[in-house]
Amino acid sequence: MREVAARAGVSIATVSFVVNGTKAVSEPTRRAVTEAMQELGYRNNVVARALASKRTRIIALLFPADVQRLSRIALEIFMSAATRASELGYHLVLWPTGTSPDDVSDLVSGRLVDGVIVMEVRMDDSRISELAALDVPFVSIGRTAETRDLPFVDMDFERTVAEGIDHLQDLGHQRFGLLVEDLERGPLRGYGPTTRTERAFLQETAARGLDAAVARCAPTPVGGRAAAGELLAADPGITAVMILNDQAARGLISGLDAAGRRVPDDVSILSLAS
Repeated sequence: MREVAARAGVSIATVSFVVNGTKAVSEPTRRAVTEAMQELGYRNNVVARALASKRTRIIALLFPADVQRLSRIALEIFMSAATRASELGYHLVLWPTGTSPDDVSDLVSGRLVDGVIVMEVRMDDSRISELAALDVPFVSIGRTAETRDLPFVDMDFERTVAEGIDHLQDLGHQRFGLLVEDLERGPLRGYGPTTRTERAFLQETAARGLDAAVARCAPTPVGGRAAAGELLAADPGITAVMILNDQAARGLISGLDAAGRRVPDDVSILSLAS
């Protein structure tokens, strides 16, 4: 570090602050140290730093390994989290795991990471309770049914559904359908966004005296086409469909068209995920 400090014109302590992220340093000073490190070919030894500071500066982003899908929103979350972590001097690692608490315990107890971000959260998610019991810094993207003392960020799906129905009612619609992804037989059974959206939809339509039907399908155009038939079979008079399964939207429109129902002339479609 002596050579880096001399080249940057700062103290050895300042170089240490920049390398380890242990103290705030002005941006010009940080830049000078970083440039000196690059000029001298200095490579920070992550392992040695972790041993010395007892911190790895690695954040694990947990994503279930048995979930065979990667949505546009998930990709945006990955990239945004990685960018922000880097700005704060951390490394973000995508960590595929199972959905059992043992997988989480193995990761945390090995002191491999300084913190955890949890994705694809179910209403009853044992990973969350395990992290809370292990007393490790974590945050979930999505929430469980019990939110007390839970650090999370999430959409307000209940309000989104209510405002969506408001908008469609203002357009004169009284007969509604909802299309969500079919997750009932897989590892994401009880997935928060789907469960909360369906529950809010049924509660809101019942409270307003509106006709309502729900269809579940695979997140594909083929699934959406089949769901169109299912919705029309449940209520041939449906004029508005809310959708939390954008990958199936094209198939939904195709299926409605095949049944002689044009979008948007005969049926309005409102995406809840965009």
